Amino acid sequence: MIQHRANMDWMLKDLAESVPQTRNVVVLSSDGLRMAQYGTDTDTADRLAAACAGLQSLAGAVSSEFPHSDGKMRMVVIEMDGGFFYLMAAGSGAYLAVLADEGVDAGLIGMKMRDLVARIGEHLSSPPRGEGSAA
Repeated sequence: MIQHRANMDWMLKDLAESVPQTRNVVVLSSDGLRMAQYGTDTDTADRLAAACAGLQSLAGAVSSEFPHSDGKMRMVVIEMDGGFFYLMAAGSGAYLAVLADEGVDAGLIGMKMRDLVARIGEHLSSPPRGEGSAA
């Protein structure tokens, strides 16, 4: 099991508070386990993390259709009634997800997410789980 990383909370809080209308920020492993969160309860963060695992897999499959693609997802943006959802690769086996209200500055949130990933990307990595590891 991946342990919640409380020391990342302040970094996620900084991202959320620096972009008006940001609602939730979640860091997750590639297999959909929540690693850290800000602005949401644990159940919601867990549901978002699980949904993101499927979304990043789908995005990777689509990216493989491009002739010069490495097949890896960098960023997914979904616009829906009420807001936006952003999912960005954030290190080896880790992703950064953000939910934001409809009026959010899309360019600013993308830039702040990239800045966060660049600053702490190696700390957001999630090593692959081995077969038969003891819990």
